[in-house]
Amino acid sequence: MQKLSLSIKNFNDRVKVMNQTGSKQLSLSAEEARNLHADIFYLLSNFAELSASTQTNTVTVSSLDGGGF
Repeated sequence: MQKLSLSIKNFNDRVKVMNQTGSKQLSLSAEEARNLHADIFYLLSNFAELSASTQTNTVTVSSLDGGGF
């Protein structure tokens, strides 16, 4: 399993703090938002690629009979 990116870890930590302190808002700097967006997009594109590759793997079933003997 790959480790989470730094921007996702930071976001997760900030949400935890927000929940623990009872805050109702969380703000990100433009750079933090861009980094988080890039990491989420990367994860989603990998997921879509993996999902598409597993759907193309098909199972072929062959039936053989003994013929006329």
